[in-house]
Amino acid sequence: MNRMTQKKSVLLVTGLMTALLLLRGVQAHAIIDGETDLSAAPTFSFVAKQGTISLGDGSIMHMWGYGIDTPGGSMQYPGPTLIIQQGADVTIQLRNLLPEAVGNVAIIFPGHKATATGGVDGLFTKEAPTGGTVTYQFTADNPGTYLYHAGTGLQVEMGLAGAIIVRSNTASVADPPFPDLQFAYNHAGSGYHREYLYFLTEMDPRVHEYVAAGQYDRIDLTTYFATAWFINGRNFPDLMAGPFVPWLPTQPYNCQPRTHPGEKVLIRIIGAGRDLHPMHYHGADFSVIAQDGRLLTTTVGAPSTAPPDLQWKANTFRVTPGQTADAIWTWTGEGLGWDIYGHVPGDGTTCTPGPDGFDVATYEWCADHQVPFPVIIPPRDDLQFGQFWSGTPFLGGEAGGLPPGHPGLNEGSGYFYMWHSHTEKEIVTINLFPGGYITFMIVEHPDVPIP
Repeated sequence: MNRMTQKKSVLLVTGLMTALLLLRGVQAHAIIDGETDLSAAPTFSFVAKQGTISLGDGSIMHMWGYGIDTPGGSMQYPGPTLIIQQGADVTIQLRNLLPEAVGNVAIIFPGHKATATGGVDGLFTKEAPTGGTVTYQFTADNPGTYLYHAGTGLQVEMGLAGAIIVRSNTASVADPPFPDLQFAYNHAGSGYHREYLYFLTEMDPRVHEYVAAGQYDRIDLTTYFATAWFINGRNFPDLMAGPFVPWLPTQPYNCQPRTHPGEKVLIRIIGAGRDLHPMHYHGADFSVIAQDGRLLTTTVGAPSTAPPDLQWKANTFRVTPGQTADAIWTWTGEGLGWDIYGHVPGDGTTCTPGPDGFDVATYEWCADHQVPFPVIIPPRDDLQFGQFWSGTPFLGGEAGGLPPGHPGLNEGSGYFYMWHSHTEKEIVTINLFPGGYITFMIVEHPDVPIP
């Protein structure tokens, strides 16, 4: 691995630059990026190749990966996220262009009854030999979040894994003032307005160094020790850059969740590595509604909008290897004890509560309307402001005076909540903090558009 030594100051500047690009329009999508084919019989052509990826600290890592098989196409990390419709008959052809020393390559589809043709017999399924192909087929019977991966631990470590999202057959419904309500499962209690993928992996750079040097005999996975952690194939601060940025050509996916007050956010979580990860989502408890592609309910159908009866709440989810889960997270501001929009008595504003006690237009908690901020913020020069402080404590408020040299990265005056691992070593990249499993949920004012 061709490693560049970077100082922490360089890493911080990189983080500020990527965040600034994010907030100025190189924007994360509010839907999950991937290869979408919602037809009855989608077909995907994969190729397995070697390549490299970049880490947030400037390191370059040798990889294997799946990619879309096009002329001149490359591998990507993770593999293409396949977005398909429930009931679809899916065909995936895999061509193996990895070096002969890698051996045969396969794809395994947990949660699906896949069949394989062509290739050669392997331990779990048919495999593609070097230069050869194999074809897999399955029917996407159940909606949900799924993992696919190669058949050996070394191949998964080197990057041969990806996600499958099966859309439910339940049609979306209008839900003003929010975006249309989508349904993760065929149950009215699985509704969401926005969704984000958390595809978690980790890496031991020594393994990649040995593979790059052709020293396969030195690889000993019993001494495996990860020092790099990835969400959707990137680590902080690259996670905050937009999807498909040109300087990360083999790492197309980002992870920059954003929402408005009251919107339901679906977090699709996949543990694609070999370690357990306690992922912590600040700002509000979430509800886990499904695990391993199956809704947590004893009821059949969708008789009401009641949540799945076996769902459970938490603020940290322990992601185990090979596991997938779907969780709903919502931020409302209820109970803060002050007006999040900065309304003051006599300003002429009103709050019109709906049945749930929130304003029908802005989703403000009406019980806190015009309640003043509970403390006096000290003068500007008496404080050290973080890079995402807008200069005001109010959501969407007019930015206050920022000290000289402050990057001003919070142009929409949103609320930033860190979403990260609760294992300290997993928020570094090769022992350099900050890195690894760190990103931020940004709660935006209702007037700030989210694509």
